[in-house]
Amino acid sequence: MNFLEKMRQQKLLSFTLLLFTLSIGILIGTLVNTGVRAAREQAVAPDATPLIIPPATLLPSEFTELAKKLEPSVVNISTDYTPRQARTRRPGPLQQQPQDEDEQGMDMFRRFFGGGGEMPQRMFRREATGSGFIVDRAGYIITNNHVVSQADHIKVKMAGDKTEYKAKVIGFDRETDVAVIKIDSPSPLPAAKIGNSDGVQVGDWVVAIGSPFGLEATVTAGIVSATGRDIAGAQQFQRFIQTDAAINPGNSGGPLLNRKGEVIGMNTAIATSTGAYQGIGFALPGNTAVKVYNQIIRTGHVTRGSIGVSFGKYDKPDVYKALGLQGGVLVESVEPGGPSEKAGIKVEDVIISMNGKPVKDGDDLVGKVSEMPVGSEVGVTVDRGGKKVDLKVTIADRTKVFANNPRIRGGEFEEPARAEGTQAKFGISIRNLTDAEHEQMKLGERRGVLLTRIEEGSFAEEIGLAPNDVVVSINRQAVASVDDVKRLQAALKPGDAVAFRVMRQLSRGTGRAAVWQGLFVAGTLPAQ
Repeated sequence: MNFLEKMRQQKLLSFTLLLFTLSIGILIGTLVNTGVRAAREQAVAPDATPLIIPPATLLPSEFTELAKKLEPSVVNISTDYTPRQARTRRPGPLQQQPQDEDEQGMDMFRRFFGGGGEMPQRMFRREATGSGFIVDRAGYIITNNHVVSQADHIKVKMAGDKTEYKAKVIGFDRETDVAVIKIDSPSPLPAAKIGNSDGVQVGDWVVAIGSPFGLEATVTAGIVSATGRDIAGAQQFQRFIQTDAAINPGNSGGPLLNRKGEVIGMNTAIATSTGAYQGIGFALPGNTAVKVYNQIIRTGHVTRGSIGVSFGKYDKPDVYKALGLQGGVLVESVEPGGPSEKAGIKVEDVIISMNGKPVKDGDDLVGKVSEMPVGSEVGVTVDRGGKKVDLKVTIADRTKVFANNPRIRGGEFEEPARAEGTQAKFGISIRNLTDAEHEQMKLGERRGVLLTRIEEGSFAEEIGLAPNDVVVSINRQAVASVDDVKRLQAALKPGDAVAFRVMRQLSRGTGRAAVWQGLFVAGTLPAQ
């Protein structure tokens, strides 16, 4: 092959390679342009840049750490029960039916847990949920008494654990709405850390953990809005921490925590006109709950001291100013045979100090006395006509001091838990009618007594007596007072037939006057 032929072959090979390269380039360009054009045609926003999700980053905070620490100690409590007519809430003699929700305003302070509210009179099983918190690794739990008081069965679940534990009630205290329940676990349980609620101040950050509407381990935060709050319907020993941390039905019995993760309260009630959270909640101070808990695990019940005096609540300083004092407790009555009568305290004395420490008001006096051991002696200083008199008073059991006084527990008489001998037991709580109630019901010369509570499973419940019935006679013998009922009751024995003549308020429409119907309710007293 000569030189010229080699040159032609090389040129042909170079041209072929060039042509191939150009063809490949054109093909790639066509494909790219086609893909770009297709992508542009398919994109809704062709000029938008896709977002990129960054790697997960944990942002720890004070509340985050607190929630992780305390959630294992907070439990969900579910109960089931059968409502009865005795549990149905009905308006009392002087209560007016609100015409609309606005008229109720914020005058509704409700204890709350899932399934609450008005209960139907039909007999069927219902379920409810609440909260609680473990305080002992052995499985002891503090919650609200109203969460478990009606329960036929109590079940407890912990966050992140599908196990359902059966719980039993160890004890309860109606006057603070505290109950202690227990579950048995094969291993020790995480207990919440208890704080000192005396250190709580308005403006402190607080966290609530519970099961609102059955949603377990829900965490909300807010501040303390007020302390020592006295709300409508509260018992004598209930003074609440007010908070704006969101709490709802189902939170009841759950803990209120400070920034250190310590329990400083137990969520108990809300102020609402709708039944749900409206910015104001109330927690029983943790110190109160702890004191009740300690008595329950020791004796199964709560014993409170008393000196046997009754007093009014005077918020205006004019009363004490007129007496030449700045504060204290003006004695309105002295319980016969009680500690104060024995010590020489008299009506119109003003209790100004106890064991050398000033007594500010009635709440202060009750708080000091109720926590003192029964049988202990206390020094009391009273102002009597402008002169100071020092006396020694021996603390007695409050329930025994006021055993026969209808003023105790809001003017109610409650039967003893166990009847002595063969004395008949109706299962009722009653009080005398006021003059205004008597006039409103148009009873004329008859008086009657008001049924304030019917004991579950009692004779009264079985024969159909209901709260707010007014008993005007028993076995055709007129009833004008609590003492009449007690006298007639004492004369009865098991197997006797009993007929109650009662006045019962009928339901009425808005703006209509109350209508009362007279009827007989009767039955045979069961064997003891």
